[in-house]
Amino acid sequence: MATHMKTTALLKARPGKEGELIALLRSLASNSRSEPGNLRWDLWQDQHDETTFIIDELYSDIDSVQAHRATPHFRNYTSRINELATRTAVTSRPLDVVS
Repeated sequence: MATHMKTTALLKARPGKEGELIALLRSLASNSRSEPGNLRWDLWQDQHDETTFIIDELYSDIDSVQAHRATPHFRNYTSRINELATRTAVTSRPLDVVS
């Protein structure tokens, strides 16, 4: 049985880069949502700090995560993200999740 995989990333825009970061993330979102195996792809913005963002992704299995990371839109994201933001990401498997 396949195990769903979740990636959560916390991003903090570098000074003056918020607009570019939002554009990059929205492009990544629209492309990622259409991938096979993508169950959810959400972008959140901190309510008190408009330069802090959270990406919340859910994929059907690890193969779908790996396929996502091989796409041109993800490779574009990884080539640009360090100039636009600091980033901490965690990919996790379910431990105690309610469906």
